[in-house]
Amino acid sequence: IMLRETTDMIRTRAEEKKLQLELIIEPDTPVHLHGDEVRLRQIITNILTNAVKYTPEGKVILTVSGKKVSTEAVQLYVSVKDTGIGIKEDIGRLFDSFQRVDESRNRNIEGTGLGLSITMRLLNLMGSRLEVKSTYGEGSDFYFYLEQKQLDDEVIGDDVLKYYENETGK
Repeated sequence: IMLRETTDMIRTRAEEKKLQLELIIEPDTPVHLHGDEVRLRQIITNILTNAVKYTPEGKVILTVSGKKVSTEAVQLYVSVKDTGIGIKEDIGRLFDSFQRVDESRNRNIEGTGLGLSITMRLLNLMGSRLEVKSTYGEGSDFYFYLEQKQLDDEVIGDDVLKYYENETGK
C-alpha cells in the first residue's frame, strides 16, 4: 500500500508531462516488513520526483523486490529508472548539498539541490547508500539495497499485483 500511495502522489506530475509512470513489484517480495516507513517513503518520493523532473519524455519505472537474507531479514531492492536527460558531469557531485549538475541545461528546473543529499543521508542512517548509473542523453537508474526485518512469510504474489493493475488500470 505504501508503494501505491507513493507512486499515486507522483502520478499527477508525470501525467502533466505526459510521462508513463510504472510500478513493478516482484511477486516474491514480502508484504509485511518492519522498518522506518516514513523515511523509506521520503527516500522513494525524492528519487521519483527527481526522475519525473528530469525526464522530458518517455517513462519512469519504480521497481521493488525483496530477497531473503536470513530467517528474519530481507534485502529490499528499490530502483527508479528513467528515460530522462542522464547525467553529463561528475555523478559524485549529485549528493552534495545545494548542487545541481549541468546547470546550463537545467536552469528551468525548480529545486534547491537538497533532495538527493537528504536521500543519501537517510539511507546512510539506515545502513545503505544510493547508487546511480546514468548515460547522458538516455536516462538514469537510481537504486539502493536496504535490509529490513520480515514479519511473516506472506509475499505480494501475482493475485495482489493483478488486483492492483485492475484497480488502477496501470
